[in-house]
Amino acid sequence: MATFFLTLYRLLQWLIYLYSLVIVIYCLFSWVPALRSSKLGEILGRIVEPYLHVFHLPTFWGIDFSPVIALLVLYLVQDYVLRWLFQAIFRLLGY
Repeated sequence: MATFFLTLYRLLQWLIYLYSLVIVIYCLFSWVPALRSSKLGEILGRIVEPYLHVFHLPTFWGIDFSPVIALLVLYLVQDYVLRWLFQAIFRLLGY
């Protein structure tokens, strides 16, 4: 049972890392308009934009800080919330 939860913990960490990487790639695509309007750019947009829209703020000097806030939230979830949650689960299971 413990190996299942440990595997689930690692899988969730890996998925959060992968999603963070997709956000960074999408932001890099925004520097080149031809990349953002490409097929890959559109697919990344459909994956990333709903999450980034949650953190949408007015731009400052033409810079959108929503990806920075979104990545910070993902980092906090990955390093603190997941760790706390799975530590609580392991304590409940007696490990």
